[in-house]
Amino acid sequence: MKIITANRLSDGAVVYLAAEGWLTEITHAAVLNAHDAIEAGLAAAARAVANREIVDTAAIDVTVEDKGPVPVRLRERIRAFGPTIAFGETARAALAA
Repeated sequence: MKIITANRLSDGAVVYLAAEGWLTEITHAAVLNAHDAIEAGLAAAARAVANREIVDTAAIDVTVEDKGPVPVRLRERIRAFGPTIAFGETARAALAA
């Protein structure tokens, strides 16, 4: 199973190809199983790149859990869900508690 991901050119946000277009929530990503569906997703990404909407497209491996698609690779999990440790305001709040 795969999903198509990229970065939105206007602000650099991580986006995922969904039925509604390019969305920032991985839970809305279209999960693609068939080779033809993956190729169609990459073709849609290529059109969006040509229209200067997104950059750095990729088809990434995912598993599907109750909460939706979860990337297999750590790099993609970090892109989807954030850092693996607390930092910034979250880390300061934890130290103050």
